Amino acid sequence: MRILTAGESHGEYIVSVVEGFPKGVQVDEKAINEELKRRMSGFGRGKRMSVEDDRVIIVSGLRNKLTLGSPIAMLVKNKDVKIFSQKADDLASLSVPRPAHADLAGALKYQEKDIRNILERASARETVARVCAGALCKQFLLNFKINIASFTVSVGSICSSLRPKNIL
Repeated sequence: MRILTAGESHGEYIVSVVEGFPKGVQVDEKAINEELKRRMSGFGRGKRMSVEDDRVIIVSGLRNKLTLGSPIAMLVKNKDVKIFSQKADDLASLSVPRPAHADLAGALKYQEKDIRNILERASARETVARVCAGALCKQFLLNFKINIASFTVSVGSICSSLRPKNIL
């Protein structure tokens, strides 16, 4: 299976394409939207989270809510659109990379003087596409009664003996 993502943080859409997904799997769009909503909760979320109301639009790969075996394309529309693929925007060029982000590495790799072209792609907003793909895969795994769970075991030298219920 291969997952491709496209779109910019302040572009019109974030896109997720899942290739190699099995045929005949029932897909519930509502379940994907619930995962997108869950993404917006928790600690460390910026102001942007209160602006967006993420909802998936499945545009290919399904018929009558069943997968066809062809690539599945999912879109999530951005409300906070500032850059456009087919017309000029009025955003200033940026040349100072943000600490702890992919700005500098991307600018060096692509020999880019305007770091905005990197940071628009390398942003937390891009995780929307990954959540869509993950939510789709979770629905496939439910056919085999496989659930996904995650938790933090340690941070540095601080360890927790607590575990979520139903986890060994």
